[in-house]
Amino acid sequence: MPFLPSLPEPTNLADVIRAFPEGWAEMLAYHDCILRGESPLGIAERELIAAYVSGLNGCRYCLNAHRMYAESFGIGEGVVDRLLDDPDTAPLPDRLRPILAYVRLLTKEPEALTKAHVDAILAAGWPERAVADAARVTALYNFMNRIIIGFGVDPFDDHYARRLAAVRKQPLEKRREANRRAIGSDTYRAYGRSLGIMD
Repeated sequence: MPFLPSLPEPTNLADVIRAFPEGWAEMLAYHDCILRGESPLGIAERELIAAYVSGLNGCRYCLNAHRMYAESFGIGEGVVDRLLDDPDTAPLPDRLRPILAYVRLLTKEPEALTKAHVDAILAAGWPERAVADAARVTALYNFMNRIIIGFGVDPFDDHYARRLAAVRKQPLEKRREANRRAIGSDTYRAYGRSLGIMD
């Protein structure tokens, strides 16, 4: 349910952006930079982080959207939910586990984060840029989750369930190939243009 009387029922993120457009052009460009730019983390891994942060924060709209995006770039079916239920047994590459432990702490207990958590990421073979990108995706979605929750955006459970079901019909290898093709794309700026807030 929207928290402001000027917003429609149900409220989508697009309604919030149209009602309060200031700063969104820059924010959507930043989304493309962080989620679609060059990185040692694949797009699937960055979308997994976005979904994980959103689930930890109880932001169902962002969890629904980014679970669907993560799977559309090759994350396995149900991995996001398993990760939220029990990160120790979620079916993930071992190399990714210290990054997700870092993401969890940075979201839930940032004061508990230490150099040892970063050292574990580096020891798993990741470059420093992976730590920087994990931190930026985590920060971005902690911000976005609070915007979504703060305005009372609807989770659109049925809509995203249908989209996720369609994604799962596509071959996993085809979805994984999209990680390479979508680098440098302007997915989020295109969304801004469709809303009339960007050229």
